Amino acid sequence: MLISNSTLRKRLARLFLLIATATCLSACATDLALKAAPRVTARPVATDTAGEFTDFAQWKEVADFIDLMVTRNGFDRPELERLFHNTRYVDSTIQLMKPAPAGRPKNWRAYRARFVEPVRINGGVKFWNDNADALARAEAQFGVPAEIIVAIIGVETVYGRNTGNFRVMDAITTLAFAYPDTPTRVARMQFFRGELENTLLLARESGIDPLSLLGSYAGAIGWAQFMPGSIRQYAVDFDGDGKIDLRNSPADAIGSVASFLVQHGWRAGEPIVFPASVNQPTTSDGRAWDAFIGQGLEAKFSVDELRMAGVVPGVQPPDGMLLGLVDLQNGPDAPEYWLGAANFFAITKYNRSFFYAMSVVDLSRAVRANRAMQP
Repeated sequence: MLISNSTLRKRLARLFLLIATATCLSACATDLALKAAPRVTARPVATDTAGEFTDFAQWKEVADFIDLMVTRNGFDRPELERLFHNTRYVDSTIQLMKPAPAGRPKNWRAYRARFVEPVRINGGVKFWNDNADALARAEAQFGVPAEIIVAIIGVETVYGRNTGNFRVMDAITTLAFAYPDTPTRVARMQFFRGELENTLLLARESGIDPLSLLGSYAGAIGWAQFMPGSIRQYAVDFDGDGKIDLRNSPADAIGSVASFLVQHGWRAGEPIVFPASVNQPTTSDGRAWDAFIGQGLEAKFSVDELRMAGVVPGVQPPDGMLLGLVDLQNGPDAPEYWLGAANFFAITKYNRSFFYAMSVVDLSRAVRANRAMQP
């Protein structure tokens, strides 16, 4: 009989309470109870692959998902039921998805310091030197500068050092069916159910065990931290070995980052950002530039429009170039302003954050400058 996930978890909680009571009675009773009950696996040191045993195959929503995968994609039902029986609920993914406490101001300088620092700068120079041919080929083929590709891989995983130890099936299944209670819960669960479908399709297409995939707490995979859907849609076999492997091939990661950016609006040879300042317009509208903040991840305003609102470019953009106003909050201090071109907003499609995109830009500049100083 299929039961809802909430009912199942309540029954599990009652079962664990009975086990605890048995522990107080005798060691023998404890042994018997533990053998009969679902086991909570202790997490080994320095790994996030272990989680709480939960028979996802008994969750009604998962059963409905299995029906969909059988009907739409031709999967074998018993095989999927076995797979979800061996998939674990990972509470840490739920905790990490919860929003930060309210009232904590954003601070660009603190964020930047986490990513534009000696380990990533020096590591970026070495990564560039070690993969110079692949980076040059990607720049020629896609028009994305080598330093931007290097910086994205540096920000994401410190050049493959931190690719994540969560089993992707565990993380994505947990988020697809037990996402935390937030205003975006329904939409996020739908997103992760789509990524769960892509995970199963990716594993089948690649001929690998879905449970062998390791990634971030959100299910991102490999050097470039692509979600399974992005691997299937944007990743490329850049080392020519006949397969796409973002977990073990730096060349595939390099080509895939460039491919992703181009398919999200990167324009070869164009600038990325321009420094800017704001002046108080002498109008009754007050801070007229506020109307250009929060207008989406898109370059859509002319320089003249921005100037009329009090935005002053530090460097004159090319004639006719459309821009977006980027405000980088600095806690109690004044924000830092930039004008983002189409290439800046292409980077935001990798991670929908001005802070992220600007840290990529700044790290790319630092890596290029340090590499140029080498003999």
